[in-house]
Amino acid sequence: MLAAIVVLGVACVPACRDTTPAPATVPGHAEAPGPPITPRVPDNVVIISIDTLRADRVGAYGWTRARTPALDALARAGTRFERAYATAPITLTSHASLLTGRYPPGHGARHNGMRVSGEVRTLAHILAARGMATGAFIGAFPLDRRFGLAGGFADGYSDTMPRDDRGRARNERPGRVVMDEALAWLAARGTRPFFAWIHLFEPHAPYEGDSSPGGVGAGARSASDRYDDEVARADREVQRLIDALQARNDTTLVVATADHGESFGEHGEIGHSLFVYDTTLRVPLIVAAVGRASGGAGGRIVQAPVSLVDVVPTIHELLALPPPDADGTSLVAVMADPARAPARALYAESFAPLIDFGWSALRSLRVDGQKAIAAPTPELFDLAADPGESTNIAATNAARLQALVQRIERLSPAELPRNAPVAQDAEARARLQALGYVATAPAPAQGTRPDPKDRRDLAARIAAVTSGELTGVALRDALTRIVHEDPRNAQMQMRLGFAWLEAGDCPAAMPHFRAAIDAQLPSADPYLGLAECEGAAGRAAAALATLGRAMTVEPGNPVVLANAGILELARNEPARAITRLDAALAIAPDLHVARFTLARAHGRLGHRADAAREATELLRRLPRDAPQRAEVQRLLDAVR
Repeated sequence: MLAAIVVLGVACVPACRDTTPAPATVPGHAEAPGPPITPRVPDNVVIISIDTLRADRVGAYGWTRARTPALDALARAGTRFERAYATAPITLTSHASLLTGRYPPGHGARHNGMRVSGEVRTLAHILAARGMATGAFIGAFPLDRRFGLAGGFADGYSDTMPRDDRGRARNERPGRVVMDEALAWLAARGTRPFFAWIHLFEPHAPYEGDSSPGGVGAGARSASDRYDDEVARADREVQRLIDALQARNDTTLVVATADHGESFGEHGEIGHSLFVYDTTLRVPLIVAAVGRASGGAGGRIVQAPVSLVDVVPTIHELLALPPPDADGTSLVAVMADPARAPARALYAESFAPLIDFGWSALRSLRVDGQKAIAAPTPELFDLAADPGESTNIAATNAARLQALVQRIERLSPAELPRNAPVAQDAEARARLQALGYVATAPAPAQGTRPDPKDRRDLAARIAAVTSGELTGVALRDALTRIVHEDPRNAQMQMRLGFAWLEAGDCPAAMPHFRAAIDAQLPSADPYLGLAECEGAAGRAAAALATLGRAMTVEPGNPVVLANAGILELARNEPARAITRLDAALAIAPDLHVARFTLARAHGRLGHRADAAREATELLRRLPRDAPQRAEVQRLLDAVR
């Protein structure tokens, strides 16, 4: 992720929207320390994390095509860390490190779906105990409260995702919606000091085109260009935040950061999570004061390597709090004088290859200008001479590599504890699998795990599917190839079933839905796809039986209940339909097709008042430009 931290004692972020790109830093160039900084204790703290934001796609970090004026202004006003690194290229794992100051072995969330240890206190716990209002505003499901980061956010943890047109909960929501909620919350705090964490899921895949005035839609533009569009969209939300903080009569410490970067083919990777190269570990980090701040020097640049685990200790020192129990170290002294950066070793890992595919985990250590990666075929890179990590010098530096790998082993073994809590509930596993995480195939025995480098082609094909970049025939061809090579991959079997279903070919879709079910995919979705095909073939009884099996996998799933109600009405069983539909709407009131069917079922039984009530409520909930309104109005007119 991209991280921007604003340090108190520097000049305030200007209220104007300066779009002049900040100058890029020449790697290795030693920055002048500038005049001393006299920090003052801030009134508030805000961390804004921009998911999947590469440091080198921000103007302040030298990207000449960047459209990031808000982040660039923060960098000019505060301190920019040129070499900041995530602890893992994974959303939950990295955010847990950001909010606890612990490396992944210390907080326990080694992958999306693994709960943060309840024994670890987050920054929110500390600041809530200090009397600050604490609120979080989340843009995507991997940070859902069930995974353990909601603790300490005593004044709200907003993580409810919208539903799609099939009634299924989405896994992300627009940054505009997240920021709307955050700004309303900030405005309601009055003069009470606050800590807010705001998470924007842009620019995570799938990448959309820029729909802003003057922007260019997706069209045939490259994924990389559309990624830049989403970065720009996130930056506009950052500007809204800065504008709101500027209007307050207090001082806010702003930390803008990212959880990890994104690969566009570097090292053979598409997306993120598989490897621990700097393409996905390097993040921007900027520190600045917003609002009523004292004067001082802005535009500082720190070249020393730092980690996201350093954010919590830094905030502690700036708030004059005792040092936390953390793996990171405060950066306040380094921000005052970049030459004072101590020599450090920085750890990072990815257990995604192990958990998603049964391959070897990857663990890395960065120290003294070198980086070691512990893997079946270990790697060592000279980062000064080879910042792109293209030449493995392990063969000519065996003793050095062995020493670093031994240090890595002391930080974390390659295997997870047997009781590691990997996404236990079915809905969580299914939703994470929809994002490309958490495989269901059995893992190989310990000691026989493949090196992810030797499986990168398969991983890249899967990532191309989960990124949303493929559609139509191209998507079906890619999925067909994947399931031929990996027939036990239940998630890919289900996706191929839906690809054929969208093409209108149920006979081709049904075997893949059945394969996903046979492989015990922990989701109701393949049952829903199979039931839709059975219903389309006039086999309502078979479809209801399939939905009954779905209810054992995901009890209380409102989409399953709604579809069962629709089928019951199709079988002319309106009373049974009403029971199912009432249950679905009690869980998900905005399942519009369920409410429409409920009105019809009441109408068929002669319950005119009940039918009118449901139709009226549906009209109230539907958008004013929804094409379904005319049909709902006709139903309402018929039952009045």
